[in-house]
Amino acid sequence: MNDGASIEVLSPGTLTTVQDWPGRLGLWETGVPPSGPMDDLSFRLGNRLVGNPEGAAGLEVVVKGPSLRFPAGARVAVTGAPLVVELDGNPVPQWTALEVPEGGELRLRGIRGVGMRAYVLVAGGIDDPVVLGSRASFTPGKIGGGKLVAGEVIPIGGAEVGDPVEVERPAIGNLWKLRVVTGPQGAPDIVSAASLDELLTGEWTVHHHSDRTGIRLEGPIPEFTRTDGGDAGLHPSNILDSAYGVGSIMLGGDTAVVVGPDGPSLGGFAVFAQVVRDDLWKLGQARPGDTVLLEDVTPSFAVGAGSDDPVLDVSAETSGGAVTYRRAGERALLVEFGANELDLRSRVRAHVLQGALVEAGIPGVTDLTPGVRSLHVQFDPSLTTAAALLWAVQRVQAELPAPEDQPIAARVVHLPLAWRHSQAALAVEKYMTSVWRDAPWCPDNIEFIRRINGLASEEDVRRIVFDASYLVLGLGDVYLGAPVALPVDPRHRLVTTKYTPPRPWTPPNAVGIGGAFMCVYGMEGPGGYQLVGRTVPIWGVESGALLHHFDQIRFEPVSEDELEELRRLSAAGEWAPRVEPVTFSMAEHDRFLQDNADSIAEFRAGREAAFAAEREAWATLSPAGSEGS
Repeated sequence: MNDGASIEVLSPGTLTTVQDWPGRLGLWETGVPPSGPMDDLSFRLGNRLVGNPEGAAGLEVVVKGPSLRFPAGARVAVTGAPLVVELDGNPVPQWTALEVPEGGELRLRGIRGVGMRAYVLVAGGIDDPVVLGSRASFTPGKIGGGKLVAGEVIPIGGAEVGDPVEVERPAIGNLWKLRVVTGPQGAPDIVSAASLDELLTGEWTVHHHSDRTGIRLEGPIPEFTRTDGGDAGLHPSNILDSAYGVGSIMLGGDTAVVVGPDGPSLGGFAVFAQVVRDDLWKLGQARPGDTVLLEDVTPSFAVGAGSDDPVLDVSAETSGGAVTYRRAGERALLVEFGANELDLRSRVRAHVLQGALVEAGIPGVTDLTPGVRSLHVQFDPSLTTAAALLWAVQRVQAELPAPEDQPIAARVVHLPLAWRHSQAALAVEKYMTSVWRDAPWCPDNIEFIRRINGLASEEDVRRIVFDASYLVLGLGDVYLGAPVALPVDPRHRLVTTKYTPPRPWTPPNAVGIGGAFMCVYGMEGPGGYQLVGRTVPIWGVESGALLHHFDQIRFEPVSEDELEELRRLSAAGEWAPRVEPVTFSMAEHDRFLQDNADSIAEFRAGREAAFAAEREAWATLSPAGSEGS
């Protein structure tokens, strides 16, 4: 490869980004997704064609391709979905190594008919800066190089080049069969056995609202075995926030969504299956209108092969409740603590187990992501098995002390909050225009929060939010260090449902309530929490996550103008929130609950009565046919 070799972008195409494989790993706990090529098979094969290591950085092209000039020439391969490729104006084949002369121009036309993405791989790889361990672009979070723009110059080099290898191209069409492993939720805890069977055997259609964050599927309507999600929200698909893996198929209301490589690491929707690793590439080529069929291959991977039950084992009851071990696809284990209800004791147990597993250094464990009452343990199937991991985790768990004996050192973080920020109002307005105009939470999320909690006025909602001390139970709920936080005092726990279907757009650092939880959005993107305002940035590429597990957030009121100035100063590194040390003790919290039992019970009774009335009214409404209204 010539020194100084590069690519000049003459035109960028619809959406062309730099990606590498396997992407950005080890940051799932704080809501940084792996990114990388969505069709990693075409990407890796293309690298082999030009003699690169499979993971060398290349270009991902969506729908319409770019025009590129190679001043020093290059060896290039174009793979992925079929499209017309031209070199200096002449058609050239895909899926073969091309020798581009000095000054040669490569042009990719539009993808039509089948597939969504093509890949441009160049010998030596693309030499973009490494950010958080990868050259992959996470465009929504502004991590990596982002979208190509006309006139930019992309350096080539950095990857060792060997001999080109011939490859067999994968079949790309309009019918996709995805092998899946069931769990961690399923029948009968979320849906009926008959409904789960229909979800796994029915026909699905790829929705046009699909992208790298997730593939939305239209198909069988689930039959839920419960009326609501309890503390997690009004809809029966709502669960107490738990971690996802890439390829997880969640039920966001009645809609199925497959988590993509830019998807969230944590969320409050039930997951009934996960696409196996070898079939994830197909998500990158699934086109709106394509047909998707699921193939249940669970027995191939299950502990106790042949069982359809995602529950692998349940420990004996202890003072903190039972421990349930669930299969979460072919490469993860979900450890749940206690009953399916809000209990900070369960979160402490997950925190203690996470620390113990880090210390134990179990081979093959890749990511540990805590949820509200769970710990998601991802593993590499080439290094360990589900059975071996289950045994190792159970052994560590059996040796842990009671949560009452585990005080946790943390901080109180004081964040400014602009109530009814205009950007939060804009998100509601956009939802009404594009998704569901007459949703129960529209046109005013705060009024919905007031009504569903049986409060007398908006001022009551505002007072509770500013009086509350929100305990951070998870990070990455909606990307990039976004906290899922629960008020320490149960009398501050305002309970709502999440948007169903989810909201397609939310401004960065919007503050919302979903279920009993508060969240600060880490970045612009979709979401479901009922919005009350906006705060300052909570994550940075260099600084990482502002918040840590078991921090307590206290909001301080500011005007919208004051907040925007603090946001500017924060981005410039000239302002940081006030923090002070604090210790969370389960034993002390139990004493607080006992001392205030009567007033807590009174608050809950009023809230639950209002919640039931809202649920009854909501049952008559449906978003069906309202999309785009």
